[in-house]
Amino acid sequence: MYHGRSTGKGPSTPTQIYQQPPRLLIVHIALPSWAHICSNLCEALQNFFCLACSLMGPSRMSLFSLYMVQNQHECILPFVQVKGNFARLQACISELRTLQKEGCFRPHSTSLQLAVEDGLQQFKQYTRHVATGAALSYTSLEITVLTSQPGKEVVKQLEEGLKDTDLVKVRRLQVVEITEGVLECMDSVSPVEEPSSDESSVLGTDIDLQTIDNDVVSMEIFFKAWLHNSGTDQEHIHLLLPSRCFSNISRSGDDSMCLKCDLQERLLSPSLLPGTADGSLRMDDPKGDFSTLYQMASQSSASCYKLRVIKALNSSGICESLTYGLPFILRPTSCWQLDWDELETNQQHFHALCHSLLKREWLLLAKGEPLSGGHSLRTPASTFYVIVPSRSPTLLVKAVATRELLLPSPFPPLPEDPTDVSLKTVERVLDSLELEPTYNPLQAWSHLYSHLSNTLTKLQGRIQPSLESRALRKHPCKAGQLQTNRVRATVAPLPMTPTPGRAPKMPAASKPSSEVFFWPSKEEEVEEQKGEEYPSGP
Repeated sequence: MYHGRSTGKGPSTPTQIYQQPPRLLIVHIALPSWAHICSNLCEALQNFFCLACSLMGPSRMSLFSLYMVQNQHECILPFVQVKGNFARLQACISELRTLQKEGCFRPHSTSLQLAVEDGLQQFKQYTRHVATGAALSYTSLEITVLTSQPGKEVVKQLEEGLKDTDLVKVRRLQVVEITEGVLECMDSVSPVEEPSSDESSVLGTDIDLQTIDNDVVSMEIFFKAWLHNSGTDQEHIHLLLPSRCFSNISRSGDDSMCLKCDLQERLLSPSLLPGTADGSLRMDDPKGDFSTLYQMASQSSASCYKLRVIKALNSSGICESLTYGLPFILRPTSCWQLDWDELETNQQHFHALCHSLLKREWLLLAKGEPLSGGHSLRTPASTFYVIVPSRSPTLLVKAVATRELLLPSPFPPLPEDPTDVSLKTVERVLDSLELEPTYNPLQAWSHLYSHLSNTLTKLQGRIQPSLESRALRKHPCKAGQLQTNRVRATVAPLPMTPTPGRAPKMPAASKPSSEVFFWPSKEEEVEEQKGEEYPSGP
């Protein structure tokens, strides 16, 4: 086990809340497995980046780079900003699709290690270059290795190969084994559950090991986890309960009992995606009360946002028409600044609360306490929330209407005896419907991915002519070359990680070292937009 890793801990700032750390994805899939995995992986990446590049508001992903390791390591995409670079990401996916799928070769035993070292070195060079012109909101890198080989063997290979490597800039190193199992969660009520102890484990303290199935949905769910705010610098929410009711839970400064929680989105708001039907109505505006709870809870560095429980409700004691906005999930915090004893006690009390609420069939009514913003004489408006327990160690939080928001709506009693003719007619119609025990969102799709892909492609298509004319004016002698050559997003191997027997595809002397991981020339930008594009589905 190597010991050079650091978690990259440090103070949180509002600009970091939605932005995940830079990510290096290493695809470590040899032949012939690549033939069975390529299509699913490329479709999952295409769908994920459609979402990541389309989401409005602060960028949730910063930098992304992709390496391929078969018989040798190769950089398919150098570090680029995710937002605003859909064409480059799409060209990278097209590049993956064109890689060899048949044949047999003996991979170099050090290829994976060299890919990790090469990507890490390029990240260090990138951050040094950018830091000269602007302050960086990221200082550490997360590395994910997608492999078709047995995961434990890959972990051992990395532990041995990287034991002498300086990994102080690596926030997390994860090995994900792609298996040929059947997608069990297609019939599951909750498709985004946390991996069980049989599916995911942590070997030692440094390398995470997880398995996913070889299908598009499983891979999509894995990549979408990159959109979560998973920062551990500070807990997000303090859930305060009256001390007279729960005397065994630790007290806060105001004599209430405090559970420290992290807040997580359950789903993406359609209002954050351009052109969607729900988004155009702005029914779940990101500036609305409930999303503001998430923003305020995440962005407060001085103090945590507080939810104060004021009443208990029967589980059947609230009308669904009174809830609004998007739900969020509360989990026990994983903040690294708390000591282990406090973390464990907090988690045990959180689980006890979930069990007690389920046993009593209760909900909790809570009032949000806005963060103080100076010595204002005006009383800020409050928002109320209902907290719903579940059979997982989570609580669901939904905003609930108050008197000021309520509109009159008559609810006359339902007539007891409908006419026989109408009753028989309606029952025949209902009998013709297929009855499902639960709603599974994985079996319902709205063609959103193809819509977003087309929208992004059209947007970049309008930008392309001006870029092309600018490039032609700059290099008129290369006009023919622009039409015929496709510039490959390949980075020359760095001196620290030479690949035996491989000639670099871009001469190192042809460009300054700081341009290795940029796309500086307009010729490259124009050519990539003219390259192969993965066609969107119907």
